[in-house]
Amino acid sequence: MTNSIEIKKKINKFNKKIRVSGDKSLSIRWVLFSSLANGESKAKNLLLSEDVLAAFNAIRKLGIKSKINTKECVIYGKGIDGYKYNNKLTLDAKNSGTLGRLILGLLINTPKLIKLIGDKSLSKRDFKRIADPLNKFGAKIKLNKQNNLPLTILGSQNLKPIRYIENRGSAQCKSSVIFAGMRTNGTTIIKAKKSRNHTELLSKHLSLPIKIKSKKNYDLIKIQKVKKIHNLNYDIPSDISSAAFFIVLTALSKNSKLTITNVNINPTRTGIITILKKMGVKINIKNKRVYKGEIIANIQVISSNNIKAINCPPSLNSGAIDEFLIIFLVAAKAKGISYFKNLEELNQKESPRLAWGAKILNKMGIKTIVKKNSIKIYGNPNLKINKKIIIKDFLKDHRVFMSSVIAALTFGGSWTIHDKDSIKTSFPRFLNIINKIKKND
Repeated sequence: MTNSIEIKKKINKFNKKIRVSGDKSLSIRWVLFSSLANGESKAKNLLLSEDVLAAFNAIRKLGIKSKINTKECVIYGKGIDGYKYNNKLTLDAKNSGTLGRLILGLLINTPKLIKLIGDKSLSKRDFKRIADPLNKFGAKIKLNKQNNLPLTILGSQNLKPIRYIENRGSAQCKSSVIFAGMRTNGTTIIKAKKSRNHTELLSKHLSLPIKIKSKKNYDLIKIQKVKKIHNLNYDIPSDISSAAFFIVLTALSKNSKLTITNVNINPTRTGIITILKKMGVKINIKNKRVYKGEIIANIQVISSNNIKAINCPPSLNSGAIDEFLIIFLVAAKAKGISYFKNLEELNQKESPRLAWGAKILNKMGIKTIVKKNSIKIYGNPNLKINKKIIIKDFLKDHRVFMSSVIAALTFGGSWTIHDKDSIKTSFPRFLNIINKIKKND
């Protein structure tokens, strides 16, 4: 049972200040941009999770040297054409959809066949959605029969720009096409449903040839071939997806207060704050400022006594897609019935998260009605759990594990939660920070 955790009592009241780990999306993008930059790029507060370490391993196999340290990481870029393509090269994206999909855009001109693999969870996710547009550039990507990993990619020296419509709200697909456009003569044009824009912001910060027009429901992006990328020194802001667990921990605890410092509050990522505020959670944004194109701030959360149900507008979905499991816990304590719909992207993650969200709530004693892409949650503000709950067999999805820990600490009961090691993929310090909050001043 060494890979499980037992929680048998609720967390006591607390008043703390914490900093969570660096943003995973930015950490992986820093590795990829820096691998093609000229000279040394340095990063502080880089998330040293398995997903990010997989990105380091991938660029190392492509001939890019680096130094990994808890205080500062360095990548020694060799320029936009600095990758070295060896025979029979295999790159392992591990659990990271961000790495797996984004790096394909950078490999679009490889003269030698490269095989891309991932772990069991990533190998079940759809890669046809990115293979189709990249093949239109002139690359040759071959998928397995299920349109998953493993796949192979053979690039082209005669790449042609494309027009691409991204209508799922997938930042990974959009970013991969942006990277491919950076390797292609001419102008690649992307009409993208609103989603995370970290790639665009970093491209603008680095003065790359990218133009973005923001419309009401979509962004129009034009990208041209990149000749040079300047080195990128970066103090990675904290990840709002990681902060979300502690926001909800505080909201659902009694007489507690928490400040989370230096959090990336990019508007494409703050759906959880908008949703929770609509539900009556007390959240204050302080010391807001801009850093390398990203908006960062301190987030203050205070325990919430009167949580309201929500009919969640689907327009908020893409800005909170990684946080819905934890949002469902807030809905469990709300007065009334909460309704979340158009959540098809939730089942394109590490596990079928919509089903898992319902399963956790049902084990707690909360009624749900789940359809293919929607869930109704019948909240119970007076819920008390006095039974044993076991959470296991969730495809090692780190967010299922962490959401279950928050549920145990805030709702009570006796919980055994398996696959503790799953947090290594995205947030290795999660339990350390939980213990820091639990400690008395």
